[in-house]
Amino acid sequence: MNTTELLTITAAIVPDRDAIIFDGKHISFQQFSERVNRLANVLADMGVKTGDRVAAMQVNCNEYIEVYFATAKLDAIFVPINFRARSEELEFMLNDSGVSTIILGQRYQDMLRSIKPKLTTLKHQISFEAPGEGFPFYDDLLAKASDEERFPVAEEEDVTIVMFTAGTTGTPKGVMLSHGSFTSYILANVEPVDMEVQEKNILTVPLHHVAGMQAVMAAIYGGRTLVLQRQFEEEGWMKLVQDEKVGRAMMVPTMLKRLMDLPTFKNYDLSSLKVITYGAAPMPLEVIKKAIREFPNTRFINAFGQTETASTITMLPPDAHDIKEGAPDYEKKMKRLASIGKPLPDVEVHIVDEDGKEVPVGVTGEIVARGSRLMKGYWNRAEATKETLRGGWLYTGDLGYWDEEGYIFLSGRAKDFLKRGGEMIAPEEVEQIIMSHPAVDEAAIIGIPDVEWGERVRAIVVKKSGAQLTAKDVIEHCRPRMAGFKRPEDVVFIDELPRNPMGKVLKRVLREEYTKPIGGYP
Repeated sequence: MNTTELLTITAAIVPDRDAIIFDGKHISFQQFSERVNRLANVLADMGVKTGDRVAAMQVNCNEYIEVYFATAKLDAIFVPINFRARSEELEFMLNDSGVSTIILGQRYQDMLRSIKPKLTTLKHQISFEAPGEGFPFYDDLLAKASDEERFPVAEEEDVTIVMFTAGTTGTPKGVMLSHGSFTSYILANVEPVDMEVQEKNILTVPLHHVAGMQAVMAAIYGGRTLVLQRQFEEEGWMKLVQDEKVGRAMMVPTMLKRLMDLPTFKNYDLSSLKVITYGAAPMPLEVIKKAIREFPNTRFINAFGQTETASTITMLPPDAHDIKEGAPDYEKKMKRLASIGKPLPDVEVHIVDEDGKEVPVGVTGEIVARGSRLMKGYWNRAEATKETLRGGWLYTGDLGYWDEEGYIFLSGRAKDFLKRGGEMIAPEEVEQIIMSHPAVDEAAIIGIPDVEWGERVRAIVVKKSGAQLTAKDVIEHCRPRMAGFKRPEDVVFIDELPRNPMGKVLKRVLREEYTKPIGGYP
């Protein structure tokens, strides 16, 4: 199924229902569909055709979603860009994916101008919020365009999104996701639009995340109204839920913790929330236990997945969160609350050893998945694709084990990625930037467990002989060269990095030795 059909079907069934509420604007499914058609015609007139790449860089807004569907209407490929990317990161992603057209927020115009001479494929740029020199204004273009329907012909196996994620080589990797990557999950797990059932879904997860895009498509297929927040902000989130009587939310654990820690948390009526889905980072047990107490009328779902799996592959359902102290199953459910649940029906999940053989119950191995909605591979990364997709199975890099009833528990990661607030960080990328400082000899990045963020970034640095260097020097060196969530939050200086006989840095040793919370070292 082509993802554009999700919108076409819902707009035909409930044309007058709000599709999106954003910044006080109410956009019906019919209006949204017309805006998508207008943008598709604008892009077609610019020369965008089948297989071309169209990028968007902006915080959450209705226009961002319009860009995806308009791109898909032309059988082109959408490239969502992290709005926190720095100029070097943006340059790499645009060139690597061969973007021909980018639509971006006004604040990013100067950044794009600064790298424009280095961009090898970019032909057109459009501004979302206001015109600028060389940047036609989005709204002006739509106002002049035809709303004539465009009919895509791409099949479900064709790529519709290239979504960048952290890479072990120090540069991001573009994950190729097909139409079927999204629609197979939705058709198997989401109730279709119903003329009699209306529901509102608040979305603050960034749209450059797979969880954000999956939530968009699920809401459109289900005929739900998306209540968009530009970026997560606690008071604004609670006011939107209260005023719009929102029924569903998708959150990362950091968001949920921040809400409950806010002194004004009790001042808002959040009783309309019927479902909160959480994921994108490990959920601290104390946070979900508190959430169950603080949201007594809300059902919780733990959704586990990654970009390469087009979001959720296992789920801990609402009934597993229904825990009553003193009940016969209390201890069992409390233990299970730390799990990521069971595989969804449209994906097959195994846990295997280093030889690819299934491990028995209770034994740790790598989580692997197989199914029609997994990524098609990494864009321009044949070797990385071969390493991750083996024999039809996707090797997730996450370690875990089964319990006797088929629930999966995470026990670490095979790869050294960090996850801060749901954002993936490739250590080697940060290490290479730190080591570009003239006073640095070696550097290693490790994640420090944190209740609020999941993990925070620590740099272990070896200075060059006789060099003068402070932690502030290292952090300030990183500031203009990478997105803020990747930047080390503190620095520990040591004489040498521990290595194995082959010269590989022993990250495990560093994690075991430098365990103090961030800021715990002089």
